Amino acid sequence: MPVMSVRLSEQELKRLKTLAKEEDKEKSSVAGELLMDGLKYKMLLAYKEGKVSLAKLSKSLGMSLSEAIDLLSSFGLQSPISYDDYLKGVETARKAIR
Repeated sequence: MPVMSVRLSEQELKRLKTLAKEEDKEKSSVAGELLMDGLKYKMLLAYKEGKVSLAKLSKSLGMSLSEAIDLLSSFGLQSPISYDDYLKGVETARKAIR
């Protein structure tokens, strides 16, 4: 696994240590989770602002389209496609694979 050094302020390090202790995890694990949460947040903002598409959002986060739609929903953001459209797309894909 690659290693990267990051400079943190005393306050940031204190918050990281506190969170790691609360979750009974290593600081490096918590830092990695926070990094990914921050990436999700930035991508969700970009999607909300119309800067990235649903496809770009799902690809950037390593998710399927349905997982990205679920993520949008969990944050109260609407997907550009309805659930019925999604189900039709899944059925079409299944037929194409057969």
